[in-house]
Amino acid sequence: MIAAVRGTHDILPGEVEKWQTVERVAHTLCERYGYVEVRTPVLEREELFAKGTGETTDIVQKEMYSFTDKGGERVTLRPEATPSMVRAYVEHSLEHALPSSKLYSMGPMFRYERPQKGRYRQFHQLDVEVFGMNDPAVDAEVIDLAWSLLAELRIARTELVINSVGHAECRPRFQAALLEALGQDVKKLCQDCQRRAVTNPLRIYDCKVPADQPIIDALPHSVDYLCDACATHFAAVRAHLDAWGIPWRLSHRLVRGLDYYTRTTFEILGEALGAQNALLGGGRYDGLVKNLGGPDRTGIGFAAGLERLVLALPEGATGAPMARAFVAVVGDEARTEGLRLLRELRQAGMAASMEFEGRSIKAQMKRADRLGSRATLIVGADELAKGEVTLRDMRGSEQRAVPRADAVRLTRAILEGQ
Repeated sequence: MIAAVRGTHDILPGEVEKWQTVERVAHTLCERYGYVEVRTPVLEREELFAKGTGETTDIVQKEMYSFTDKGGERVTLRPEATPSMVRAYVEHSLEHALPSSKLYSMGPMFRYERPQKGRYRQFHQLDVEVFGMNDPAVDAEVIDLAWSLLAELRIARTELVINSVGHAECRPRFQAALLEALGQDVKKLCQDCQRRAVTNPLRIYDCKVPADQPIIDALPHSVDYLCDACATHFAAVRAHLDAWGIPWRLSHRLVRGLDYYTRTTFEILGEALGAQNALLGGGRYDGLVKNLGGPDRTGIGFAAGLERLVLALPEGATGAPMARAFVAVVGDEARTEGLRLLRELRQAGMAASMEFEGRSIKAQMKRADRLGSRATLIVGADELAKGEVTLRDMRGSEQRAVPRADAVRLTRAILEGQ
């Protein structure tokens, strides 16, 4: 047997219905908020993520699936969606092609990291992006969309945490204060954090090494070093969330794991996932579009891991399966009529199945029961001669002969519980 590659997984019947629920709710909600769908390639040029995600991030340095293709070009299986969405926005001039630059996508991402609950090497994300809008109300609206997504999925016990990391003008002052406060303690941190102190000090806040936490907890808070413009922006975001009744908690540790974030950052945590408790996260990235060759446009968005949303779904979130009919055929002469009836049921919008192996009526009825069929239509020589169908309500095992012309209508009545 050839097994699936480590860090990947099959989504099988019984679980796939949960995925369909999450995807359906996400599509509906994004459209409700005015977003349009974009589908970008899984394979991109390596430089897109080196420039976009950031050379100093763990994703670029340790986790990307990059290789040289047969044409000699360096390519990468996308580890996240935002740089791809920015590329598509710039390459196709979507700010001119669309009435509003509000985009979303869903699809697989790839990162080489240790597989664990809710975290795979091939994983899936819902990605939401807004370009060219700087108003703090847009930040709040994006957060509201993320909050509403979890509410629509009936995922309970969630917490919104927010922060502001400033922008290019005020961040250097914060980074200088951070390094000054760290002082000689930097030598006590893990090797990754010692490297981060040189390449990107904000990444130190992402550290998960237990021994480093007391040192990191004593470091300065970015909100205390914001310039007037960033402080005003963040205050307005919080005011909008308060006005909408969305509870939040300020977390100075929340800098996000990517280099492009500016100003607002946020995550929504869920108790159902244990240690890996982040359901989704995002923030503002006002310099990224220009950095990737586009016009100087602002941006904000979030990504939600579909695996994690599926894990956090409550029992019964997928609802009842579609009521199903079954066509049972007795004798070869009834087969053609049974197939015709099967197609009529499907064309009328009903889920319907049939046994094609010519088994006994007893075996066919067992099959109908195993499929969870609500109604079974039996066609045999007697029914053909009389122009009838035997219609069996599987809930009470009651059956009756009905005119062939009424079979589809009466089957629908049973499936709809009438």
